Amino acid sequence: MKKLFPFLFLLINLNVALAQTNPMAEEPFPVRGFHLDLRIQVMKMDALKSFVLKLSKAGINTLIMEWEGTYPFEKHPLIPNRYAYTKQEVISFIKYCNGLGVDVIPLQQSFGHVEYILRNERYKSLREDKKDYSQVCPLEAEGDKALFTDLYRELASTHTSKYIHIGGDETYLLGHDEKCRLKAEQEGKSKLYTDYIKMLCDIVMKMGKVPVLWADIALKYPDAIKSLPKGTVFVDWNYGWDLNHFGNHQKLMESGFEIWGAPSLRSSPDNYNLTQWDKHFKNIRDFIPVSQKLGYKGIVMTSWSTSGVYSSLFESEADLAELYAIRHVYPLSGFNILIDAFTEELKSGQTFDIDGFVQKYCKDHFGFNKAQASDFWGALKTTPYEVKQGEVISPVPMSLPQLLDSNSVAVKILYTLSPVKNKQEFEHFKLMADIRNYYLRYQVIEKQANDTTFNDTQKVVAINQLKELLVASKDLDKRFNELNKDFLNPSAIADENQLRNMKVINLYNRLARNK
Repeated sequence: MKKLFPFLFLLINLNVALAQTNPMAEEPFPVRGFHLDLRIQVMKMDALKSFVLKLSKAGINTLIMEWEGTYPFEKHPLIPNRYAYTKQEVISFIKYCNGLGVDVIPLQQSFGHVEYILRNERYKSLREDKKDYSQVCPLEAEGDKALFTDLYRELASTHTSKYIHIGGDETYLLGHDEKCRLKAEQEGKSKLYTDYIKMLCDIVMKMGKVPVLWADIALKYPDAIKSLPKGTVFVDWNYGWDLNHFGNHQKLMESGFEIWGAPSLRSSPDNYNLTQWDKHFKNIRDFIPVSQKLGYKGIVMTSWSTSGVYSSLFESEADLAELYAIRHVYPLSGFNILIDAFTEELKSGQTFDIDGFVQKYCKDHFGFNKAQASDFWGALKTTPYEVKQGEVISPVPMSLPQLLDSNSVAVKILYTLSPVKNKQEFEHFKLMADIRNYYLRYQVIEKQANDTTFNDTQKVVAINQLKELLVASKDLDKRFNELNKDFLNPSAIADENQLRNMKVINLYNRLARNK
């Protein structure tokens, strides 16, 4: 369990006295960014432009684009997926962003999180593992620089930014294959990591670009990063944990590198059926002022559409058929309130009052009074707990029926509220609550079906309950389509609906097969 940090703890070892005038008011972040994850839930181009326009009006001047398979690589045509934009669309989009004063930084994962590349036979020699395609072997890739040189070169040809983000996070397979294991034993895993990252940075810098990378692994091996090019920028992502969560944070601060901070508005354990609203608001409230006091030169809000962990479907022992992104979340179309909280915190320079912000947002956007805003916020925060293998992960013991009851109350509260404006935006909150209710109703049925006392009478009841859910799913599908039809591609909407309903359909078919 990740330990949430107290705010005062984060001020330890800072070189800025608490008595100073708030530095956020004097010197805002030069880089005020938003990270857009297009690994799944690929936005339509018109939606992308509308989204960036909203961000620019709120003071955002940087967009980190994790294009993944949506970038139209020409020299490597196996990498783009079915949602890939055309090269002209990319060029037009970047020109549009530049016109708004928004710098578009391409993010090209180059170490871990490269399943979408290594799944192809053409790149099999670069795999760290023959079944887990998530990571390149650094020793193989050092010997063959062609792939990432090609990818960076194509990105540099369309992006006007001086930066290229090379990824570099969560390299869980470091030292896994035989060659890497031997080098790690002889020289240490830190050398294995740093030598490869240095090579990637050198490729980027020879193109006249500044390399940017995530800081989690660097924090694990802080002494080794001294050999990296001094122009490198590190992004310290922190979603509500202790500063030393990844390693010795003070070492990173002493390294001399430029650092940007990164909170998040969608991150684990968020999924289709759960959004931990309160956690993300507190992350914004706590980490942005800490980043400023630490002297970070930028702040980037991340918005992960998925965790980047995939389940592999093999058609034989050797050949991959498909990859499934394990964690899906509700589309960004439903997160305006957190986006506004982020940009408001950047602009205000004041201690962020979450309750006060929510009340003002509800008044301005929905016409709610103070009591209605309080009801809305209470409904959003209600029992934001995961369910794992039929068990509720909560600070105090809680059963699935209790969790469902709590959510049902929250749903009822949302339905008592009638916004006088921005009704479509409010419909997202109702739909998210209904999706969670649908999910929890299913979880209760599944839990009962797995009990050793489950009998034929209960089976009949479960079948009828599943039938009710299947009827409810039609309404959820229709509403999801209506609210996101201008945001996502039709096939993506169909996929999301199918995935959300899969377990309900499967359990119904299993229990009702002889009925």
